[in-house]
Amino acid sequence: MKNLVSIQKISKTYSQGGKRIEVLFKLSLEVKKGETLAILGQSGSGKSTLLSLISGLDQPDYGNIRINDCDLTKMKQEELARFRSEQLGIVFQQYHLLSNLTALENVTLPLELQHRAKVDDEARKALAMVGLSNRLSHFPSELSGGECQRVALARAMITRPSLILADEPSGNLDSNTGREIMELLFKLCKEREQTLILVTHNRDLASLCDRSLTLREGRLFSSDS
Repeated sequence: MKNLVSIQKISKTYSQGGKRIEVLFKLSLEVKKGETLAILGQSGSGKSTLLSLISGLDQPDYGNIRINDCDLTKMKQEELARFRSEQLGIVFQQYHLLSNLTALENVTLPLELQHRAKVDDEARKALAMVGLSNRLSHFPSELSGGECQRVALARAMITRPSLILADEPSGNLDSNTGREIMELLFKLCKEREQTLILVTHNRDLASLCDRSLTLREGRLFSSDS
């Protein structure tokens, strides 16, 4: 099956206290279309940095990142923003919902950025898909953590992106709610044949993916090694 994501020898360093900290070093990764991949690693190992690079929110110092045959490292900011809105869905640990917008309004945002028609109808369908048809007009402060993450999931899925990036999506939830959210995420990705890259510290959760890798010393290794 064709690779959706192809990362070739990327490196990333940051300055901290006058020192250069090497987070990623000549890291390469191939992810096939429709594959679910877990990336494990200790806190500070660079997992979130890697997701930021894959999403185009940050740029590597060296190397290149291709998604759907598009080289993110050669795109301008405007091109990257358009690419993210069309090709990527991102689910964060902290939800990142806009507090002044209702659940329905939060989910319509990606469609509005694409100037799509009938955004309310599509958002209603997306919220129904995650079991929140009765919470459309509620604000994030009126929703539980699990409900907020379901809204965030609906928002990430609504444009039918080819790649879903999930950064510890169940990290702020109790174990039962977290399991429900992850089962829903896997179910939707499978139904839609979407590729999933999941960052997690939870090995049980990682075992649900087709494949898992561990990030350490700036590189990816088989989780069995």
